[in-house]
Amino acid sequence: MHVLIILKILGLLLMLFSMLGNIPPILVSLFYDDGMVMPFVKSMSIIFSAGLAMWFIALRSNAELNTRDGFLIVTLFWVVLGTAGSLPFIFSPSVDLSYTDSIFESLSGLTTTGATVISGLDFLPKSILFYRQLLQWLGGMGIIVLAMALLPMLGIGGMQLYRAESPGPVKDNKLLPRLAETAKALWYIYLALTLLCALAYWASGMSLFDAISHSLSTIAIGGFSTHDASLGYFDSRPIDLVAIIFMIIAGVNFALHFTAWQQKKITHYFLDSEFQFYAFILAAISLITIIMLSTFEVYATIEETIIKGTFQVISFATTTGFATAEYSSWPIFLPYILLYVAIVGACAGSTGGGMKVIRILLIFKQGIREIQRLIHPKAIIPIKLGRHAVSDRVIEAVWGFFAVYVMAFMLILLALLATGLDIVTAFSAVGACINNLGPGLGSISSTYGHIPDPAKWVLCLAMLLGRLEIFTLLVLFTPMFWRR
Repeated sequence: MHVLIILKILGLLLMLFSMLGNIPPILVSLFYDDGMVMPFVKSMSIIFSAGLAMWFIALRSNAELNTRDGFLIVTLFWVVLGTAGSLPFIFSPSVDLSYTDSIFESLSGLTTTGATVISGLDFLPKSILFYRQLLQWLGGMGIIVLAMALLPMLGIGGMQLYRAESPGPVKDNKLLPRLAETAKALWYIYLALTLLCALAYWASGMSLFDAISHSLSTIAIGGFSTHDASLGYFDSRPIDLVAIIFMIIAGVNFALHFTAWQQKKITHYFLDSEFQFYAFILAAISLITIIMLSTFEVYATIEETIIKGTFQVISFATTTGFATAEYSSWPIFLPYILLYVAIVGACAGSTGGGMKVIRILLIFKQGIREIQRLIHPKAIIPIKLGRHAVSDRVIEAVWGFFAVYVMAFMLILLALLATGLDIVTAFSAVGACINNLGPGLGSISSTYGHIPDPAKWVLCLAMLLGRLEIFTLLVLFTPMFWRR
């Protein structure tokens, strides 16, 4: 294991984060004159100094990373930056958060979970509000992708970082060659979508500040808002429609966006098995929700029923976590189906959370194959995605992930119950955090601020497990990982 190289990369990431995470809020603070410049200056100074010291210690170290290095760096990336990101909250007199709450809020932002411990968002300084949104945007694609574009210049290979960070069981080979160029292209796509989303929000009636802020969390599939009522604050059909469109886009595998960027066409989207299943899930659950809301006459008009029902389904299915309705008061069947669709999550290779659509599709196909084998025990029945057969090794990995996911869910649920939370709150909190969703049911439907500190630390672990797709974190706790 290359300790000095790991230290060097973490130092680089801290220096990048100190500037990318603090300079924009400083500019916002100066523009709005909200008196928050010094907390961000202090945070930037501390983080940059720590990063510079780590980078300087390992300045002359150069080596190719191995797989173990990649797993460790990716995990430390989220832990270290999640801790560093808490400093503005700690130094700010406006939010008055404890160390636990500050780290929870920071980690929730960077992992794009969107669970918040803060209430009274409408009265906070603009710079703090913008900082929360920026955390999600930086974490959405991952600063690590930006770092991959820079590592080759420093004589450090980035391939192992990509393999450790890249989600889902199927890695798109088109993204592997010339990794630095690919990382830059992904950032161009990410930035372009963010700008388009901001312009669409602005054209739909948001202020420029709210439009930019919400575009950051929409494309990151984060769910943080500048208002306690989330997007429901605006009560605007055009804004809801803009959010629906861009949440769907952000939930798609970025490998497909990359291909569209290269080939200047979109037909490949409709030929992709995961995209087809993703669209089917969104359409089917939206239809069920609309029918249920209409049956129970929750809203006065069919237009309101369709918009609010579809919006909440898309928000949960992509694990964004925006809200425009009091979904927790809907007929009891609906809040739970929303949580279950969040477990499915968005597509692999997107900024979303959950188990990922591709895994659910493969589990479904495997189930169908087992039924067919009961009828034809000796038949050789391949599982295919499109025209391509999926190896049994991939199917085994998917089932292994599913088994570990269920066990982790159960253990975290028991841990939360041990802290004194009721079953509805605990169950929804686990589902919301391990799937990087954010909002839950029961006493956490609006904020996590009042739950016990031990429960918050448990949920921080759940956020990390969800963002790192469980195996990347758990592999560090195996003796084999540390053997030479």
